[in-house]
Amino acid sequence: MKRSYYMVGIVMLTFFVISFLTNIIGPLIPDMITGFSLSLTLVAVLPFAFFIAYGVMSIPAGMLIEKYNEKKIMVTAFIVAFTGSLLLAVFPNYLSALGSLFLIGCGMAMLQVVINPLLRTSGGEENYAFYSIMAQLIFGLASFLSPLVYSGIVLNLKQENQSNLFFKMLIEHVPSKLPWISMYWLFTIICVGMILVLLFSRFPKVELKTEEKPEALSIYMQLFKKRVVVLFFIAMLCYVGTEQGVANWISQFLSTYHGYDAQKTGAETVAYFWGLMTAGGVVGLLLVKLMDSRKVLILFSVLAIISLSAGLFGSGPVSLAAFPMVGFFASVMYPIIFSLALNSLEEHHGSFSGILVTGIIGGAIVPLIIGWLGDHTGLRNGMCFLYLTMGFILSIGFWAKPIITNKTIRLSKRKKELQ
Repeated sequence: MKRSYYMVGIVMLTFFVISFLTNIIGPLIPDMITGFSLSLTLVAVLPFAFFIAYGVMSIPAGMLIEKYNEKKIMVTAFIVAFTGSLLLAVFPNYLSALGSLFLIGCGMAMLQVVINPLLRTSGGEENYAFYSIMAQLIFGLASFLSPLVYSGIVLNLKQENQSNLFFKMLIEHVPSKLPWISMYWLFTIICVGMILVLLFSRFPKVELKTEEKPEALSIYMQLFKKRVVVLFFIAMLCYVGTEQGVANWISQFLSTYHGYDAQKTGAETVAYFWGLMTAGGVVGLLLVKLMDSRKVLILFSVLAIISLSAGLFGSGPVSLAAFPMVGFFASVMYPIIFSLALNSLEEHHGSFSGILVTGIIGGAIVPLIIGWLGDHTGLRNGMCFLYLTMGFILSIGFWAKPIITNKTIRLSKRKKELQ
């Protein structure tokens, strides 16, 4: 089959856009609280609406891909995301924000289902691992840039006598008390651009592998009866909940307890959180080649808990450094949990993967719990809930029993010596 590097580029661009639109929520939370006069619980319902869409749409999207081609699914996904972005841009209020984030979440869930098989087909099975790692790096880059773009736009909107045409148009259409709405105008432009690119792109024919096809509902029910499946589902829920629970509340925490500017310092700290998560992923890849992945998970989980403690209970400057380090040490959690999970079951890996991906709803549940606790006991105490989710992730390193242990350089050398 002829490889399409153009289509690989389209997939990479899509990964970038998904991350850019997804990971902006955290830096916006302080402005959402102020702009809509929200409690911590009510503002936490906004990311809940976004991430619950993943739980709602992931399996239906898998079924749709069986009936319609990838191009139609991707175009539809961006139309849904465009509708959500435009809804909030035109009608900036709390209820439209809920509907907007749910629609954007649905669009992103549809894209996630399509792009991995598309990447495998267009880049080639033999290059899939390499391109998957590249995609994660691009995903991390977009997560890093998104808060910085937001900070830059807001600062430009505050300037008097603005000469730039783009910012002039934003000033005319964005309420002065809600400068963060400008991001949703930017998202509408991005979605329109992606729709046009996709419409004029030629897609390869994708043959779904067995594990990429949705199986009967009875298989999912059968899997949920296995203790190991339930435990790893909870693990994935805890991981995404931890990731979003930290990222979504960093900016508000720094503003509340240390008086830092949420639009500048808060947004930059969230950007560094995602940036260091990307860097940590590279370090994690090397460590997994040197050590048992369970030991790597234990080490990084302990260091993530220490970093979280420093962020929550340290001084302002310590918090600024410590919260991004949580991202660095959390970076290995997702790939290790996923690989340990699949290595703990001999069959139905496709359905098991679907169950694990549904664990993304942790990004809806945990920030909401933190917000509710924060309203009743203070945000610092609310964020202490993360000790439970991180503690569960730490425990995986002790109870996981993979059928095949990850191959390490030392293990490979010993095998060669025996031969």
